[in-house]
Parts: sequence; C-alpha cells; structure tokens
Amino acid sequence: MRVDIVPIGDVSASVKREASTGLRSIYDCDVTLATEQPLPDGAYDSSRGQYRASDLIDIATRVGTGEKAIAITPNDLYYRRRNYVFGLAYLDGRGCVVSTYRLQTSSDGGFSERSSTEVFSDRVRKEVVHELGHTLGLEHCDNNRCAMSFSPTVQEVDRKEQTLCGSCQRSVF
Repeated sequence: MRVDIVPIGDVSASVKREASTGLRSIYDCDVTLATEQPLPDGAYDSSRGQYRASDLIDIATRVGTGEKAIAITPNDLYYRRRNYVFGLAYLDGRGCVVSTYRLQTSSDGGFSERSSTEVFSDRVRKEVVHELGHTLGLEHCDNNRCAMSFSPTVQEVDRKEQTLCGSCQRSVF
C-alpha cells in the first residue's frame, strides 16, 4: 500500500518525517510526500477561528495518488459541533487529516521525563497511525493503550501507545 502525506499549510520537515516514520513502522507501507498545498479559504470559519477538517480531507484525496492520503496541517480543526479535533477520517475512506495544532503543548503532564519535542513527535506518530487506521476500517478500540483508542485530550493521547493492539492488528493484517 502507498500512503501519500499531503502537507496543507506550513508543515515542518520534522512533522513530515515523524508522520512518515509512524506510518511505515505500523502499516509497513510506502510513504510519499506530495507538494505542499495552501490552506483553503472556504474551509475557514472566522467565527470559530478554525478550519473544517472535512475540507482538508477533500484536498488530500484530490492531491494524493496513493491508495490512501493523509493531510497534515499545523492549523486548528473542527468537525461539526466538536470544539476541536486532532484528526478526522472516514471509516474505510481513502483520506484523512491530522492537525498538529493542539498536540503542541509544553509537556505530557508529568507522564514521563521526555522533552516537549519528544512528546510532540510521539503524538504526531500516534495520531497519523490512528487516523489511517480508520481508513483501513478500524473503529475506536476499548483498549486505552491501543493507538485506535478514542483520545479527545492530549493526556489520553500520551497514555496510549503508537502500536495497534492484537485485535486491531488482526483486523487490518
């Protein structure tokens, strides 16, 4: 399987690298990097100060040519009535999106002794694994250590692992 990373907005080289590393380590896929895309004006909701996540998925699927496409953006995203989302994917869909905006907090709240850079990199890897998992048919997992566990806060992202639990692995592989 080939997965295209589609940067939308000014995505750092380190984020692109971490996303690629996370995807390749769990899904054993080929990862390519598409040309950076501009943020779509029509996706911005000025009353919220956020972008509609679904619009960025549309860009990823239009630009990406692989079997799957994952948009990555440093901008804040929302979906429907949710205040924010770290990412969004459609179950069994071709595309998904991850926002790094809310993953960039100073620490993991004392969960570990890692630097803020290491914590951020870990969160990026977990979230790309999570969102791509949805495109492969995985739903949220009850195992709070599994990358497919629902994690609405960064504290919950920090508690889970980058890997899939045995049940999720069997469903995908």
